[in-house]
Amino acid sequence: MKKLVALLLCLALALTCVSALAEGQKVGVSMPTKDLQRWNQDGENMQKLLEEAGYTVDLQFASNDVQQQLNQVTNMINNGCEVIVIAAIEGSSLGSALDLAKEKGIPVIAYDRLLMESDAVSYYATFDNYKVGTVQGTYVKEALDLDNAEGPFYLEVTAGDPGDNNANFFYSGAMDVLKPYIEAGKLVVKSGQVEFSDVATPTWKTEVAQTRADSILASFYADGSSIDAWLCSNDSTALGVTNALESSYDGEWPIITGQDCDISNVKNMIAGKQSMSVFKDTRTLAAQVVKMVGQILSGEEVDVNDTETYNNNVITVPSFLCEPVFADVNNYAELLLDSGYYTADQLQ
Repeated sequence: MKKLVALLLCLALALTCVSALAEGQKVGVSMPTKDLQRWNQDGENMQKLLEEAGYTVDLQFASNDVQQQLNQVTNMINNGCEVIVIAAIEGSSLGSALDLAKEKGIPVIAYDRLLMESDAVSYYATFDNYKVGTVQGTYVKEALDLDNAEGPFYLEVTAGDPGDNNANFFYSGAMDVLKPYIEAGKLVVKSGQVEFSDVATPTWKTEVAQTRADSILASFYADGSSIDAWLCSNDSTALGVTNALESSYDGEWPIITGQDCDISNVKNMIAGKQSMSVFKDTRTLAAQVVKMVGQILSGEEVDVNDTETYNNNVITVPSFLCEPVFADVNNYAELLLDSGYYTADQLQ
């Protein structure tokens, strides 16, 4: 917690230093949708910090419509934005807008989702996505005591959107921890659905995850057998799995993982319905991006801490990776309430 507070204070100081230089400069921020809580928070946090630093902000949400996001980003380019921050709906679908940004010399920062198939991406800011997966997988491993317990334990997997490059990192990080136990027979996936293509959830939608979970429960667990763990890559998919379990499952309640610490899911953690969620403090990420915007516009060297991991099939994009941590019923108050991320009333 002390490290988190110190980082936020350092970033706040950096933003104060650039605010005098920012007056009149316009920054575009493109978010994928308002349908998920986290994107509302990300957009609001970034707009607030950018405006506090003196920038004019064009914040747009694209309703999970790729063509709408393409049009919005194109308009940002044509309407005088000097830097554009994009959290893409689908990472490979903004090529024409990125080409236009490159033609006009406008730097682009990919925000939490890597922009694919383009050399017009200047920087990428995200959390350590592979580590997010390893945190989830390690949580399951330790909760089931896989190194010592006899097993077998029963596991199901729900991953993320195949159009989101991050989803592969989340899945790979978790499965790199758990696959040895699957291969040894200590973890058993009764559905047989293990490969990413089989467990992916288009657009991360709760309803899609719930429909698939309903099918798995009806096909493989209707005899009353129990599930020991359900690995979910994020909170919206975890919510779908939880809904399915509540409606048609009578066995012992499983370990359920998640990511983002959405309010509904934190309430589920408190109620014992979800075991953990990876906390990615979007205030930290937004503040880091605002700092990077200021460095770009003032001609300074831009902070990055990874120049090898994130290749978008054209270039390896210089990246800044923030650190994720996990929240559960034992530490959520410290992480989420003491830090001011949520108020107690929001979790009632």
